[in-house]
Amino acid sequence: MLHLILFSVFAVIAVAGALNLLIQRHPISSALSLIVVMGSLAVEYLLLGAEFVAAIQVIIYAGAIMVLFVFVIMLLNAGVEARTKGSKVALILGFPAMLAGGLLVAWVLVRAPNVGSVNVGAMYGPPKAIGWLLFHDFLLPFEVTSVLVLIAILGSVVLASPVRSRFSRPQPEAEPHPAFKVAAGTEAAAQEQTISARRSS
Repeated sequence: MLHLILFSVFAVIAVAGALNLLIQRHPISSALSLIVVMGSLAVEYLLLGAEFVAAIQVIIYAGAIMVLFVFVIMLLNAGVEARTKGSKVALILGFPAMLAGGLLVAWVLVRAPNVGSVNVGAMYGPPKAIGWLLFHDFLLPFEVTSVLVLIAILGSVVLASPVRSRFSRPQPEAEPHPAFKVAAGTEAAAQEQTISARRSS
């Protein structure tokens, strides 16, 4: 009974964090709301007996990935998002499609003939076995994923850097047009004549 209560509480927190993520106008507030969602999901996985998935959820998503998101937001100096009227396509097709998908999932879960109870933790392997597979049999995909994260960091640095100062040579100042030179010389001569006339008078 206690597991069900805790599961329901953290499910409500996750949904509230997701709604706050959509409502907030500042990217930093949205990122913090996403951290709340990731932490709530980690507790949900822990209550279901998936200790390894819960640890990965905290270390990778709520930790490294969200730090990367906040780093990119701060580096790009993103301000408050401007309010718009929204897309008519999302209003006309989005909400009915979401409602239809939810009803379809609920109908499949209710009408499924082979639904049975499963003990907590019975569907998952121990963290030791998963860690051995991750760092032994699937080491190359794991390292490729880390390289992709590094590429994302470098891309954010390139996007935030001034393009002219880093990637282009300083352009020499353009020579003024000959017509402007003639006009400037004529104006200077006229000023000298005016000054000389005032002195003689």
